[in-house]
Amino acid sequence: MLNLWTPAADSRRRPVMFYSHGGGYVTGSSGSRGQDGANLARHFDVVVVETNHRLGLLGFLYLDEIAGEEYAGSGNNGVLDIVDGLRWVHDNIAAFGGDPTNVMIFGESGGGGKTSCLYAMPSAAPYFNKASIESGPGIHMTTREIAGGTTAALLKRANLDRSQWRKLLELSAADLLTLQTQWPPVPPDQTLRPRPDGSRPPAAGGFGPVVDGTTLPNHPFDPTAPAISRDKPLIVGWNEDEYNFFAWQRRDTSGYGVDLDGLRAKLEPRFGADTARIVDTYRKSRPTATPTDIFVDVQSVTMMGVGSIEIAQKKAVQGGAPVYLYNFGYKSESKVPGTDYPMGTPHAADIAFKFDNVASPNPFSGNRPERLVAGHNFAELWTTFARTGRPAAVGQPAWPAYDLTRRATMRIDTTCEVIDDRHRLERELWTSLGYIR
Repeated sequence: MLNLWTPAADSRRRPVMFYSHGGGYVTGSSGSRGQDGANLARHFDVVVVETNHRLGLLGFLYLDEIAGEEYAGSGNNGVLDIVDGLRWVHDNIAAFGGDPTNVMIFGESGGGGKTSCLYAMPSAAPYFNKASIESGPGIHMTTREIAGGTTAALLKRANLDRSQWRKLLELSAADLLTLQTQWPPVPPDQTLRPRPDGSRPPAAGGFGPVVDGTTLPNHPFDPTAPAISRDKPLIVGWNEDEYNFFAWQRRDTSGYGVDLDGLRAKLEPRFGADTARIVDTYRKSRPTATPTDIFVDVQSVTMMGVGSIEIAQKKAVQGGAPVYLYNFGYKSESKVPGTDYPMGTPHAADIAFKFDNVASPNPFSGNRPERLVAGHNFAELWTTFARTGRPAAVGQPAWPAYDLTRRATMRIDTTCEVIDDRHRLERELWTSLGYIR
């Protein structure tokens, strides 16, 4: 299915904004209300396209090694569906007022991971000119070894051996989905960070894009930014309070209202002996932050922030088209359910803002009228980038490209602000711990 929003018809050719939805590669839809493209088309004179594509094991079950040439690329069928959508846009969008030579791809969360893949895929390269990766920095994807292990485990759980793989085709969709739910969604970046003792956790597997050496030749941003997109401008960034979404989703309020001892206790299972240094660095970097504030930020930045910085650094080092780094910071006054802690700027909050769809309040946008200003700023920055390759908004400061000297970050809010090397001490901390490479 393809959704398409266009301004009033005339002879002009408008920039095309091609969006890939999130959902951890297993859920989501192009029909979600928050990402309705009508306001972008109506207010900013662009054409918006969104597709549905195969998800979960239907989109990412790796059969290349056991099913032969007929199933080559099977581990990436979900993103290959998106490539087909881009090809359709290239061939047909002029009839809808779009410019096939000026196409921006963008996506949030799992959609950011998909966009990271498209940015590195030879089959997608002819069909877009610029990209934005939002709260989904896909530096690494699943390796063939891990994907093959997931396939072997799935066959075992279906009581099939390797030679019986074709019997999967006889299972109902309901049975396949039941099998799929035995794996958690994979994150946009598949990096296995070392444990405090230096060992690495075993790969959990799951269903997401696979570095198969052909459709996705390499990890999208490892060891470098993809040469195939050297000349394509890029935006990358994250929301300031990403973690609050996941706490709400999982109904986990254990990190809220902690004192310093409680903060250390929450972080130690993950960071071990580095916990004291992390807490000390954040207390120095943010002297007014509460222990809960520090917990939320540590969780948020290690989910989506460190990878975004790493992508910006690698793209800047490449020396091709510019890269722009952002933080989204408009704060919802709604509370994280079960707590008195503000929702702030949680994961996925940016979607409705960048689509200029915050006229109706929701828990992520809050109810204050200022949300409309922040939404307009976000949407104008993105649509101007789609049009010109340089993000800009009337009345807001010029957004400098990211480099390794100034390290400019645009903080997007009711009033936007350019901040040089934002939270430098924290960036240096995560670099020294191997979270930014």
